[in-house]
Amino acid sequence: MPFVEHDGRVTTGMPTEPTNQNDESSLRRAITPKLLLLFIVGDVLGAGIYALVGEVGVRTGGAMWVPLLLALALAAIVAASYAELATRFPRAGGSAVYTHEAFGSSSLSFLVGFAMLAAGITSVAALALAFAGDYLDVLVDVPQTPVAIAFVLTIGLLNARGIKESLGANVVMTMIELTGLVLIVILGFGIVFSGDGDPGRAVSFDPPDANGGFEVFLTLLSVAGLAFYSYVGFETSANVIEETTNPRRTFPRALFGGLAIAGVAYALVGVAVAMAVPADRLGSTSGPFLEVIRASTVDFPEWLFSAIALVAVANGALLTSIMASRLAYGMADEGLLPKRLATVLPSRQTPVVAIAAVTVAVMLMLMTGGLAALAETTVLLLLFVFIAIQAAVLRLPRDVGGDFFHAPRPLPIAGIAMCALLLTQQPFDNWIRAGLVMAAGALAYVAKRTFETRPETSLTTVSQSRTNS
Repeated sequence: MPFVEHDGRVTTGMPTEPTNQNDESSLRRAITPKLLLLFIVGDVLGAGIYALVGEVGVRTGGAMWVPLLLALALAAIVAASYAELATRFPRAGGSAVYTHEAFGSSSLSFLVGFAMLAAGITSVAALALAFAGDYLDVLVDVPQTPVAIAFVLTIGLLNARGIKESLGANVVMTMIELTGLVLIVILGFGIVFSGDGDPGRAVSFDPPDANGGFEVFLTLLSVAGLAFYSYVGFETSANVIEETTNPRRTFPRALFGGLAIAGVAYALVGVAVAMAVPADRLGSTSGPFLEVIRASTVDFPEWLFSAIALVAVANGALLTSIMASRLAYGMADEGLLPKRLATVLPSRQTPVVAIAAVTVAVMLMLMTGGLAALAETTVLLLLFVFIAIQAAVLRLPRDVGGDFFHAPRPLPIAGIAMCALLLTQQPFDNWIRAGLVMAAGALAYVAKRTFETRPETSLTTVSQSRTNS
């Protein structure tokens, strides 16, 4: 199958499916189209909606579905760029590989790849705090931080066991979290039909801290940035493409299909919850859906829904952990991180050292802030990655042919503008946290380039070797 290089040459590259056990990827190609779709759906439908919908409602004054749909539009635009780049360069390094193919700079590739890696680590930390929050309190009263650390360690062990085993767990957990969202929609509309809800709240947009039209607009942008965390997960699928069968055909369908499913679910949830419960009640807890359960006339056990919510949070954390470890593996394989991170456990074919490193980093990160702050920091880091990804699409030549998805060129232009606008609405504290993380990554990169004496494989060398294979 033709493989399109960044200079326009069409050469023989990585096959879409392995032909034997000596396929050039060391990872097991075990993700089928259905598993990939469920990977994306499961990663998107996680703590973003289960834990942050109340915060979104408080900041908008009611109409939480508006920023959710705005965030969906941005996610779809960015997804088009990912669909082109992932099918054009189907390698586990994801954003780091795409940046290098477009700009030929190892330093820029590292910064983009590390920003993506840091976003994944920060996101898992946020999900760990969500897991140890109010939903768990319904079941057992335990201290948050120790539970969050134990949760992260459990996720890392499951990740190390194997991609097929992890995605098998994802299938079950995705069905459970979808069931939870369907239940909330049914109960929410039931509250309205019983006369206890207020349909007017679903169309109320009255941010508490905004005076005048322009301030309302800025608030909407800020809330859309937080709501965008609810869609974080679609981009992680690019980092498992070396473990996906027939990726050039499978990936775009699964990517857009997963976002469509999430968008419909979120719109229904946003409308139902807004009508059922006042925004201030939703925003007072890290388990906002429990307020819907309590307001309903249906006697649904709180402990059962809490268990469903915990499964949803755990699923998002597991899949994001998979992404982060595969990205660390891919960057090490490309020579951007220490080569030891590319070590694969022979019996399981999983990047065990990368998984261990990510697990430790998550444990440290979850101690630096609360759920909302870590979620917003994740989005901030991702916005920089998305700008680079869309710039890469614009940089690469169009007239090269090849069997890959082609994103319409107006989309990345609009996406860059939207990402830049959202960056202006990020709180200062999140800039500090993200800046410190990126500074640490930059120092590590400089130290690696300066002091590492062991010969490493560079991105260029890997690209050339795969081109000639």
